[in-house]
Amino acid sequence: MKELPLVGLSISKQFINSVANIIGTDLSNYKVIRQNQFACSLMQVSRDEKIPIAMYRDEKAIMSPAYPIFKVIDPLELLPEYLMMWFSRTEFDRQASYFAVGGVRGNLPWEDFLDLEVPIPQIEKQREIVKEYQAIENRIALNQQLIQKLEETAHAIYREWFVEGIDRENLPEGWRVGPLSELCEYSTRRVSINEISLETYISTENMLQDRAGISIANGLPTTNSVTGFENGNILISNIRPYFKKIWLANFSGGCSNDVLCFVPTPAIPSLYLYQIIEKDNFFEYVMAGSKGTKMPRGDKKWIMNFETIIPSDELLERFSITSKKLQNEIQLRKKENQNLNELKDLLLSRLATIEN
Repeated sequence: MKELPLVGLSISKQFINSVANIIGTDLSNYKVIRQNQFACSLMQVSRDEKIPIAMYRDEKAIMSPAYPIFKVIDPLELLPEYLMMWFSRTEFDRQASYFAVGGVRGNLPWEDFLDLEVPIPQIEKQREIVKEYQAIENRIALNQQLIQKLEETAHAIYREWFVEGIDRENLPEGWRVGPLSELCEYSTRRVSINEISLETYISTENMLQDRAGISIANGLPTTNSVTGFENGNILISNIRPYFKKIWLANFSGGCSNDVLCFVPTPAIPSLYLYQIIEKDNFFEYVMAGSKGTKMPRGDKKWIMNFETIIPSDELLERFSITSKKLQNEIQLRKKENQNLNELKDLLLSRLATIEN
């Protein structure tokens, strides 16, 4: 048991490696989950309006006894992959949330979960649908790998040109040290709430920790307008900066007051500015000047005084040309993944209309 990985579930219906310290823990009551088996969490379903549930694809792992684990009785009648597609539908989460009990933090009893109906088409039709769905997922994964390689290339170029071999006390000709305010400014543009949607609204709640980007917002604010951002702006959550929530925008939209929107000056490439403020030393600097204990908030004036190396205009122009090619390719892949995810959602929404 101790040699098996310990996993949990995320709200995004994925298995995640547990960070719990299990040294000295009695694992005899822990459950083993095997390939093509399912695990779920039925706690607080009505509050989250989503059931963390996923199909395990690796060989086996161990899980807390708090997670119910189950499997398909007859894979020749119902494909586990098809069942996972059904569980991925927003309509399924909505139905489960409706049946959850106990008020705001309502749980879904196991017996009620088993009563949720799943339409089962012929096995040949299931295979056809799963094959189409997996083709989309594979394309998304391939694009994500390409995006990662492109971002790593941009990072490597930045380090080679602006970091490695650079002595802060003996800078090359044309280089200097200056405050962040010489590279960017905060967005002061306002956009009407009627011009944004769940897909284009960014708040600290739908920004992901550790530079992981963003997710779709759960709701829109009640204010008449919000701060506007443009493609190429950089957004940082200003609440609890140690979470390192940062995103280089690849579309235009609006953000909450708890999100700082950095607009690069015309001579500064977006990728160059991003490489500066996504670093640990920048977030440590923000925390050093933050206000509040339980929920620290960065000081906007302090942030703009962050000192950084400013290279020569010629080198920045060269980097701008190179980085724009990389950024265009990254945004192209992200846009394709956005369209593919919409296609996935459309395919999932049509499962209920498939005739047996």
